[in-house]
Amino acid sequence: MIAGGDKLIVALDTVDAGLARAWAEAVCPYAGLLKLGLEFYLANGGAGVARIAGAPIFLDLKLHDIPNTVAGAVRAVLPLKPRMLTVHASGGSAMIRAACQAAAGAGPERPMILAVTVLTNLNQDDLNATGIPSAPPEQVLRLGRLAAEAGADGLVCSPLEVAMLRQALGPAVRLVVPGIRPEGSAAGDQVRIMTPAQAIAAGADWIVVGRPITGAADPAAAAAGIAADIL
Repeated sequence: MIAGGDKLIVALDTVDAGLARAWAEAVCPYAGLLKLGLEFYLANGGAGVARIAGAPIFLDLKLHDIPNTVAGAVRAVLPLKPRMLTVHASGGSAMIRAACQAAAGAGPERPMILAVTVLTNLNQDDLNATGIPSAPPEQVLRLGRLAAEAGADGLVCSPLEVAMLRQALGPAVRLVVPGIRPEGSAAGDQVRIMTPAQAIAAGADWIVVGRPITGAADPAAAAAGIAADIL
């Protein structure tokens, strides 16, 4: 892997298992992890996940249910040996603790439990519409503290909140950051965005990049360019 690639997570956002495998093969030399989300998992199941090879898997299912159900869901995917697994921080302390306890059952190979704070496509108006009066940074910090105290290994946040969380929570909490757009890339449905180099400089441990890589004419070259940018 080239220098900088260990900080890059490539999001394979598709339901097409063959396409996902092709992307994985192309970008693996330049990526530390491969992210598979809910759409891929629902379309292809655990067997589809198991066939994506070349780098550790970040299984981004954003689990959110009562603690017992989330714990059961975590145990159900442990045989896939994901390196990372997401839950929604808004599920509360008991749910996050249940996920962490279930993950511990895998022993040394347990996945990191990451708590998703506020999705990167949401802004102030979106939060207000759901009855949350806080601005996105306030809500991210509130949920980040709750998740860290409940035992989450890390947080998923937009790049705009990285520096704030790093200052408030210190270096132990790992920060995984989507909403990354290289200079000149279209924002798409992302609202709170930053370039790869800016996010790493702010304190992100990993950045997640999807469409700017998988939608490029040459995904391998796009991944290589981003990895080189975050040395």
